[in-house]
Amino acid sequence: MPAHCMLTGARPGFGNHISFSHRRTSRRFDPNIQSKRYWLPSEGRYVRLRLSAKGIRTVDTIGVEAAVARIRARGGKV
Repeated sequence: MPAHCMLTGARPGFGNHISFSHRRTSRRFDPNIQSKRYWLPSEGRYVRLRLSAKGIRTVDTIGVEAAVARIRARGGKV
């Protein structure tokens, strides 16, 4: 599964791991992706969303209906 947030669009960042001797090797900074199930009252069903920790806080603030509307506006499938 891709490591990106359905709501915020957070994707992995890339950089270098720098050892004690300053040898650089590639590394990847993955977002904190969690799978969470929400009740969607308008459709009478549960939806499972793959969200970052920031995305979960956003859903708590704006509500699940508005969050699903944003995901669908971005072209995501819910």
